[in-house]
Amino acid sequence: MTNNRALSLLGMAVRARKIITGEELVVKGIQSQKVFLVIMTTDAATNTRKKIIDKCTFYEVPYIEKFDRNELGHAIGKISRVVVGVTDKGFSKEIERLIE
Repeated sequence: MTNNRALSLLGMAVRARKIITGEELVVKGIQSQKVFLVIMTTDAATNTRKKIIDKCTFYEVPYIEKFDRNELGHAIGKISRVVVGVTDKGFSKEIERLIE
């Protein structure tokens, strides 16, 4: 139930333009400290997973590994996505609270 609410909130964040998607854009957002939460799918490639976790750890950005690429993509209105960065503190705190 809370996963559905978190995905719905993620959809709202997309409509508010507070989301960036794609590995390279999320990494740049982490480095420029514009991303406050990273959501990565459980079926992400090993290299992608390592790169995102290393960047999040170094820049102290919380990350969550949850959902599969189709669930995450459906929540944000795309076909499939592996990595999403939330660029709003309010959305990131609430999504993190709902998922964990």
